[in-house]
Order: sequence, then C-alpha cells, then structure tokens
Amino acid sequence: MSTGATGLDHAFAAVMERVAVTAGAVGTRFPLYADPQDGRWTTTGRGSWTGGFWAGLLWLRARYTGDGADRRAAAACTARLAPWVRADTATRGLIFWYGTAPAGDDTEATALRDRAAAAVLSAHDGELGLVPWGDALGGPRMLARVDGVPGTVPLLTGAGPHGAAAAAAHLHRHLDLCLGANPPVLRPALRLDGAAGWQPCADPPPGWSRGRAWLLLAVADALLRPDLAAAGSTARLHEAAELLLEQGGFPPCGLVPAADEARPHGPLDTSAAAITAVALLKLARVPGPRAAQSAYRAETILGRLAESHLSGPGSGRPPGMLLHGCYDAAKGLAVRHELVWGDFFLALGLAALHGVVDITRV
Repeated sequence: MSTGATGLDHAFAAVMERVAVTAGAVGTRFPLYADPQDGRWTTTGRGSWTGGFWAGLLWLRARYTGDGADRRAAAACTARLAPWVRADTATRGLIFWYGTAPAGDDTEATALRDRAAAAVLSAHDGELGLVPWGDALGGPRMLARVDGVPGTVPLLTGAGPHGAAAAAAHLHRHLDLCLGANPPVLRPALRLDGAAGWQPCADPPPGWSRGRAWLLLAVADALLRPDLAAAGSTARLHEAAELLLEQGGFPPCGLVPAADEARPHGPLDTSAAAITAVALLKLARVPGPRAAQSAYRAETILGRLAESHLSGPGSGRPPGMLLHGCYDAAKGLAVRHELVWGDFFLALGLAALHGVVDITRV
C-alpha cells in the first residue's frame, strides 16, 4: 500500500479538520451529504437515521484533539438525539450506538445509550425473533432490513441478559432471511406479507453495496461478544462473514465496490468500503487464522480511500472530503457525494489505526 503511515496520518488530520469546518457550517443541524464540488452540506433538523454518525464524528474529534470545547460540542449534539429514543425504527441501533460509543465513559452519553437500549429491547418481537424496521421514517413497518442490524447488536447487548438474547435473535433472524436462500443470495430487505410470509423487496436491490457491508459489520460485532456467539452458532457467524466478503461486490482490481453490482460501470460507493474496513478491523480482533489477513485488508482499503478518494490541497475542494459515496443509485440521489456515514467510518477506521479508539468498543 503506497499511502503508508505518513499518508494515513495526513488523511486522519484532514478528516478531523473537515469535521471542524462542517461543525461551523451546519450549526445545530445535522449534515447528511455534501456537494462534491464545493462541499456544501444538505442538512436535516432532527438527524434522521444518520444523526448518530455526526455525533460520533464530533466525539472522535474530541478524542483526537483532547479539547474541552470539542467535547462539549459532541455532548450537545448527542443530547439532541434524545427524541429518537421512542421513535419506531430499527435504525435506533445506528443512531444511538455510533452516536454514543465513541464518547467512551461520558456519563450523559452512557445514560442516553442505556435508555435507547431499553426502548429497542421493548420493541423486540419475540414471535418474529427481531426488532421490526418500524414506520418512523415512512413506509411499511413490518420489514426486515440489513441496515436495522448494525449498531442494534451491540446496543441491545448493553441491556442485560435479555438484551443479549434479543441481540442474538435479531442478528440470526436477519441471517435466516437475508442470506437464507439456496444458493445464498443477499436479500437486503424483506416485507412480512400475511400468509405469504417474508417476501423480498425490490428496493434496495440484491446488489446494493451497503447491504453486505452493514450485515458484515453486525456479524463482526457479534463475533467480538462471546455471549452473542454462544447464543447462536459461532461457526455460522464465521461462514456468514466469509460469504459476505467473497460476494462483497469488490471489482477484481479495486477496493471500492459499485453502488449496485448490476451497474458495474455506474457510481462507486466509498461509504460501503469504509464500513467494510471497520468490520474487517473488528474481525482482525477475533482469534483465528484470518485475523492477520483481515487487518491487512482493512488497512489496504483505508489506504485506497485516503489516497484516491479523499480531497486534498489543490483539488479545488475543501480538504478531507471522502468523495464518491452514493446515497441512492436508483433514485439518482447524491450519487458521487461526501456522505456523513462514509466520513464517520473512515474516521473510525483511521482512529483505530492511530490508537485513538478501541475498535472492539465502538
């Protein structure tokens, strides 16, 4: 990897500076995606499903700088996530795990995470074996979606023995539904349709880049938690990780997948690559013969993102933007943009390599 340690140092510094610039630009709103030319953000008032990633980025910057003002800014942003505790959405896993875990032992962030974990546990449907997708973001409630699994697994684990059991059930039920076809084909979303049972949805499509990345991240988190692995089948989790990596949509000569495998010459999705890199860093902490390979692959992906997709001085753009993220290829929405969750997972991976965070705890 040509980027090297010095290149990753510069990349981490640039991403952290980009967080500071973004904070000044968005105020109390939440950034969602930024124009690839001028870096101006499209924002949301309440944060939507991505709000936790912005809070998490602010916490990563606070840990990077050690500055009290940065810590206060992160804490204030995290507090603004509180209305989502009672929202009917499985994305509370994304919102509250990634919005609070980077805060470490911050008392208020921990309390908010505990409240969210209890609320998500109360939404777990024991008969279905999962937390339904919910209707807070619009659309049908009774969905099983892969992006409702990451974050939810470690969040529920914090809710005691019942939470751990629900986390294991939630993950394994999604593996049943989303990887249960024969031969295995990823089905990112399914709808419960009365007597017909769970039926695959057309959107997002089977070749959706983040589908595999999100599910791999959830599997990696489960493998790092022996109580969750024991509640199901550790071997099955390893098999799922291997399958997701083998069918990850990465081109033979590249490290960044197409946003939709059915459109190999269409937009890329750097955010999927960043999520995958973090999942691999976690898998590298799981004892076994593939640990070293996972670590190497994660660092290689992060190096490629830093070298080829991060804006730098002289580019005509604000430095530190992770470009070529794709929000929604089918709708043509933000298809070559900077995405707040792409920034977060790139920053998290770089923070782990630099010893700023323990990747097993975030």
